[in-house]
Amino acid sequence: MWLGKFVDLEEDLRELRIEKDYGTFKRIKLTKLTPLEFTIIETIFNVGGLSGYDLIQHLNDHFAGTWVAQSGTIYPILSKLEKDGFLQSNMIKTPIGPLRKVYFLTDAGEAILKLKVSKNFNDQLKFVENYLVELSSIYIRSNPLSERKIQLQLVEEALKTSFQNIAEMIPSFLDYKITCENCHSEIVRKALYCPYCGHELNDNQ
Repeated sequence: MWLGKFVDLEEDLRELRIEKDYGTFKRIKLTKLTPLEFTIIETIFNVGGLSGYDLIQHLNDHFAGTWVAQSGTIYPILSKLEKDGFLQSNMIKTPIGPLRKVYFLTDAGEAILKLKVSKNFNDQLKFVENYLVELSSIYIRSNPLSERKIQLQLVEEALKTSFQNIAEMIPSFLDYKITCENCHSEIVRKALYCPYCGHELNDNQ
């Protein structure tokens, strides 16, 4: 969860250009991304390749009704991130025929994402913790005094369920492995499309 007008990448880029091949980051011109742009990069990384349409569906699931992604907002951002070196795309033939443009992170985009998240993980986790405390407190206090004890118990159960879901989902990403039937590359995280050849994947292949 990234707040503020921009996510500043200048220090991260400087560090990566020293540690890694400078040419990898040659196309990266932007040193600041909006929180939505950075969230799009996170989403594409975690899913392993997405078309614009699929990205919009994932974002709407991610924001859970608090904000609705629209094509008029998302497609220009995808074009911008591709132009500036964070994303690359392949035209993929779908099972029903028409070609679909699928976006993947470039090596530079992935390196920047991993470094930024790694450096800020504990701070982001603490922010989420503080936010949940504040949100829960306001929700409980919005109920009549006579009902607050019951609501407190319900909130505690809801939080326990949410954290249990998180704990169960993380290992599924770590243990996942599938082989692309088209290029035979081994893929170690769930994805809709092979990040190497763009072939559409399914868990039963």
